[in-house]
Amino acid sequence: MSPTAPSHAGFRRLLVPTLVMLPVLALLLGLGTWQVARLAWKTDLIARIAAAEAAPPVPLIDPPQPLAKVEATGRFDHGREALLGLELRGTVLGARLLTPLLRDDAPPVLVDRGWVPLQRDRPLARPEGEQRVTGWVRPAETAGLAAARDDIPGRHFHTFDPAAIGVALGLPAVAPYGLVALGEGPGLPAPARTLPRPTNNHLGYVITWYGTALALVGVFLVWARRRLKDGTPDAQPRL
Repeated sequence: MSPTAPSHAGFRRLLVPTLVMLPVLALLLGLGTWQVARLAWKTDLIARIAAAEAAPPVPLIDPPQPLAKVEATGRFDHGREALLGLELRGTVLGARLLTPLLRDDAPPVLVDRGWVPLQRDRPLARPEGEQRVTGWVRPAETAGLAAARDDIPGRHFHTFDPAAIGVALGLPAVAPYGLVALGEGPGLPAPARTLPRPTNNHLGYVITWYGTALALVGVFLVWARRRLKDGTPDAQPRL
């Protein structure tokens, strides 16, 4: 009797594990491909933000593009100042100073003039008369379940909701967005110096999902090879 060829039973034993592995592999490849698309989108977004930051500001028009670098003209209403959020700089706790910018041809817009300490032990610049403000457009926010409660009597808000803030400040008609002032200098408020850049971790996610898919295939092939080898009958001696 000649040695027995590998039995088809060994391959049949791989059918169910293969059917289980393939959907997992498809899911991992799908997640990796989705992150490739997200990587391209985020890279393009960051490039457009950098280009807007380097270019001159454009006039503020309604509705503006979020994160656009724009320029608005008006008069600050310092009597309706408010604070937004909390921000620690070094050992000093502060917040963003919101001031309505009154415009002749459009509703007031809330301007984030920059960081100020909560303890008012230093003078703040409060320019009078018509001002030309350069900044980036900040979209409105919706308070989440974990958001801190706004202190309306104290004019300290933790969610940037222009409509709600405007009503609390006695300005029922305000622009549905805000303007984050850009500037330089050592004084207070300390304005933002650059447009915000979103984080871009998608390349790491691409490597993670595709790497996991490759590892799954490698482990499965090694396991399948051993399963087939263990299931092959030993050669029988010739009679």
